[in-house]
Amino acid sequence: MGNLLTRSSVILGVFSNRAFAVFTYGNSVSLIGLWVQRLAVGWLAWDMTQSGFWLGAVAFADLFPVILVGPFAGVFADRLNQQRIIIICRVLSAIQAVVLAALVYFGIATIEVVFALTLFGGTVTGIQQPARLAIVSSLVRPEHLGSAVAINSVVFNLARFVGPAIAGVLITSAGTFVAFALAAVGHVISAATFWRVRLAVEERAPRHGMMADLAEGARYAFSHAAIGPMLMLAVIGSLLARPIFELLPGFADAVFGRGAGGLAILTSAVGIGAIVAGLWLAQRGGVRGLTAITLGSFAVIGVLSTAFALTGWFWLGALLMAAAGGAMVINGTGTQTLIQTAVARHMRGRVLGIWGIIFRGGPAIGAFVMGWLAEYWGFGPPVALGGVLCLVAAMVMYPRRGRLAQVLEGESATAGNVAE
Repeated sequence: MGNLLTRSSVILGVFSNRAFAVFTYGNSVSLIGLWVQRLAVGWLAWDMTQSGFWLGAVAFADLFPVILVGPFAGVFADRLNQQRIIIICRVLSAIQAVVLAALVYFGIATIEVVFALTLFGGTVTGIQQPARLAIVSSLVRPEHLGSAVAINSVVFNLARFVGPAIAGVLITSAGTFVAFALAAVGHVISAATFWRVRLAVEERAPRHGMMADLAEGARYAFSHAAIGPMLMLAVIGSLLARPIFELLPGFADAVFGRGAGGLAILTSAVGIGAIVAGLWLAQRGGVRGLTAITLGSFAVIGVLSTAFALTGWFWLGALLMAAAGGAMVINGTGTQTLIQTAVARHMRGRVLGIWGIIFRGGPAIGAFVMGWLAEYWGFGPPVALGGVLCLVAAMVMYPRRGRLAQVLEGESATAGNVAE
């Protein structure tokens, strides 16, 4: 009982700061709206075209822009007011959702217009992401680093569970118009809530010119003895494993024959597994041993992705998606925690900008390629091949866990970090 209370106190300690609590509430509302919208866009694209190519293309439009804007967004996060960046981006996301709702309501939506609006939304999200990740360093104490990152992951994945569940009901009962309208309301509430938070003014990174700052951030990230290898492994996972989530509409309908309801179940299963994993990470309250856990979870992702791609049984697929959601959260949250522990404070925005490029841009490319291959081979073979390659990468990297842990788990004292 004492151990349970101690672990619970770690999570409660993070929420003792009102600014973090308000931020988390607003972030939760916005993310639920985002997941409602993402599921509605994916289903709308599939329903309009019945094409794996267009399904992958829309996912590409949502995720790829971060590759172009991510480096600049990281510099902005180091230079500018992160709170204002987040609020402006959420207002723009609300506008995008309103336009989608209007197009569907009046029956004038086309796949090309949906693609273009998704591209706009992906750009806005790419600009917001480094600021959203970096701002938590202004909200929590250094000792709450791991728990804060994990709590944010729980919030993200709770939204991944709640959002699709709401979207599934709305799409089947009222149509995608209502789903888009609800998403717009969520973004507005989030922006209004976060506007009320008052943050202390932090010292910003010195300015050396945009391109010089970009080059400095990339050079620092990829030449770092431990951050560099972790980012490279994240690239592999984002290209070869995470696209499975973007292709779930195709699996739900073309592979399992379950339609929008099946999509909601699969996506919610991912969210359930992710929430459990996130809560487990949040109560750990430290980074010791996290390197081995993070690398091990990458191997598990490879196995689960391959198994899901090869099964034709829906409920087994749902169980595999729940486990995969948990493994993805352990790996992604672990990687982000370790990077933020080791990164120098004045480099945080730029390094997280690179992380955002990998986290969103990799699945964009992977989903586009896998969606195209699905036109010829079906959805299973491309996803299975990606899982096998992830497993191989994990087997190569895992023996290096000791050397990486020495840097990632022991450098925080010298890195000047107060991180998410």
